[in-house]
Amino acid sequence: MSNKKTVFATVRALTLAAMLAAMSVVIGIFCKNFLNFGGGLLRITFENLPIILSGILFGPVVGGLVGVASDLLSYLLSNQIYPPNLWVTFGAASIGIVSGIMAKYVIKKRGRAQIVFSAATAHVIGSMIIKTIGLYKYYGVTVLVRIPTYIVIASIEIILICLLLGRRAFARLLDKL
Repeated sequence: MSNKKTVFATVRALTLAAMLAAMSVVIGIFCKNFLNFGGGLLRITFENLPIILSGILFGPVVGGLVGVASDLLSYLLSNQIYPPNLWVTFGAASIGIVSGIMAKYVIKKRGRAQIVFSAATAHVIGSMIIKTIGLYKYYGVTVLVRIPTYIVIASIEIILICLLLGRRAFARLLDKL
């Protein structure tokens, strides 16, 4: 047997990361179809929640991989006719990377402070800065409406992640990882 350390420590971790990527894709496609206003300019979505969760649970590498996989799969499965915006893909990856770095290296003690700081920092860098720059190329100045929208979305996602990680059943699952 090899003692080589891999990105995914166990098959269970790989499976959970894949499920989080799939959840992000499903949430993203649903929101693109039903919660899309202004021709793509304003979209209410919670597709970053599984990406942030993967970064917090598994670290920056897995968080970034889940972000890239979910963004590219979401693009492939949607009915978009324009080419993928790699800035947006980089933004999705940075959400997982930043949340993983904050949770693993900055605030190591599990709890609400770790979740709030990790998710808020990931949203500011990934959603409000990087993705907005990428969308600015398509829509211009009007895309700046994303910033106040994502303050509300980030707050809701932080509350949902705190509630989810506070559940005993979810804690038991994490203990097995």
